[in-house]
Amino acid sequence: MKILITGSNGMLGTDLKEVLKNEEIIDTDSNSLNITNKDFTINFIKKHNPDIVINSAAYTDVDGCETNSDLAFEVNGEGPKNLAIACKELDIPLVHISTDYVFSGENDNPWNENDETSPISVYGKSKLEGEIAIEKTLDKFFIIRTAWLYGLNGSSFPRNMLELSKNNKEISVVDDQIGTPTFTHDLAIAISKLIKTDFYGIYHITNSGYCSWYDFSKLIFKLANIDVDVKPVSTDEFPRPAPRPKYSVLANNNWKKNNFEPLRDYKEAISEFLKLI
Repeated sequence: MKILITGSNGMLGTDLKEVLKNEEIIDTDSNSLNITNKDFTINFIKKHNPDIVINSAAYTDVDGCETNSDLAFEVNGEGPKNLAIACKELDIPLVHISTDYVFSGENDNPWNENDETSPISVYGKSKLEGEIAIEKTLDKFFIIRTAWLYGLNGSSFPRNMLELSKNNKEISVVDDQIGTPTFTHDLAIAISKLIKTDFYGIYHITNSGYCSWYDFSKLIFKLANIDVDVKPVSTDEFPRPAPRPKYSVLANNNWKKNNFEPLRDYKEAISEFLKLI
């Protein structure tokens, strides 16, 4: 299979290249393929003529999106739309990576794929715009919403916690945001399975289980055998430019309905991650 990957040098893109290394990969970054340029994107994809496109390119700086909203909507909204147009012309599927931030976070139960979207941040709104554009343009698409990603390549919450612990004996972490930490390697494996099918649609794909950022940080330090006093704080005590969803647990219903095995528990995944870094 000939696979074009956008954002291939990012955290997920790097793992996708590794997991799909036996396929023919066309890896691109923002320098070789600016997905916000419609004509260039269409011509580029036509020239390379892939069997499928995986879009892992995004503007993911959640706080940065608040102050750079035009850029957020260009990359996260217009970019996926341009890719969808190109895929439609070639009659090939598009895999698009989306986010739990398309939901409000006001919930007590895991979010289903067909639940009403209501993003509360520019990042979430721009990612939802990308989803809508794809659905309007294509029939052959996999929209994958995931959450709390971390991986071996690039900055992530676990790495930030480990770095902070080098110079701090006490760290404050929010305890009222709930979600599922997801290892990009596990997500890449899931994507490699999904693209072998024609089970098109919207999917929630995360590791199993859930926790707060506070719980997750405590687990990281325990597994890494690091003695740090972790203090729970509320979101209100730790203000950020962009609002965060309070409850981001995603029910992986469509994944399970299509007889795919649930991804392993987040505790098992973070344990492996810490052994690898």
